[in-house]
Amino acid sequence: MHYLMTGGTGLIGREICRQLLSEGHHITLWTRDVKKAHQHCGEQIKAVTALEMIPANETFDAVINLAGEPIADGRWTSSKKQKIEQSRIGLTQQLVAWLAQHPQKPQCLISGSAVGWYGNQGDRLVTEQSDFHDEYSHQLCAQWEAAAESAQNSGIRVVIVRTGLVVAAEGGFLGKMLLPFKLGLGGRISHGQQYMPWIHLHDIARLFIFLSQHESAQGVFNGTAPNPVTNQQFTKALGTALNRPAIFPVPAVVLKAAFGEMSELLLGGQKAVPEKAQALGFEFFYTDLQTTLNSVV
Repeated sequence: MHYLMTGGTGLIGREICRQLLSEGHHITLWTRDVKKAHQHCGEQIKAVTALEMIPANETFDAVINLAGEPIADGRWTSSKKQKIEQSRIGLTQQLVAWLAQHPQKPQCLISGSAVGWYGNQGDRLVTEQSDFHDEYSHQLCAQWEAAAESAQNSGIRVVIVRTGLVVAAEGGFLGKMLLPFKLGLGGRISHGQQYMPWIHLHDIARLFIFLSQHESAQGVFNGTAPNPVTNQQFTKALGTALNRPAIFPVPAVVLKAAFGEMSELLLGGQKAVPEKAQALGFEFFYTDLQTTLNSVV
């Protein structure tokens, strides 16, 4: 298959590229930095800095859209929100508009989103049928998803993947947590009862590819492992994996003072499960958090 991708140099994108290339697929990557794209994804990919560089007669079987400014890096100032929204909503709108006028339509668009669509859900079980709590993360994801879903007007099958917290050996949210834990200063966030819907990097990449290759897949899918845990359970498991204590909680007031509105992401959570992916037959390689953390740290 021939894939068109955005966000190929990000954490998930790099792993998707690795898996696709190992299976003999072809990749065209829309990127701002061709050199970086080749460094992270291999010289065998084709990299373009503008969609207009793609010939009108070039065909793609599937499009995977992952581009986006990091959402959890610092305060959500007005300028930060603008960058986040443009990199997700604006870029997706641009991609969908190009697909609409491209003579050769792909079979599907698999577009990224996040479990933040649901907002803070407490300890309620969250499936793809669940409603949302209205906050900035929901508003952002809702507009991002709507931009992707408009590709259906061009006869393209659209799948939205609401990704959880990606556990990886390098990078991602875990990379930011490791230093204090290695120093023995790790601990739960606030009361620690907020849920963390995690997923291993290998599995989330496999899920995107799986959904691109299954014609019956359509609509929203939760990109999370089947067994979400609370923040307290997660920090305990991470401390065990590192053979370090996890006894220093971070008070909510400290996070709110440091990060403002962005602290919602850390103080809230979603007990999200991949109901639709499992119903479609997707099998997760990593379902136990302790085993997963042991393997990556």
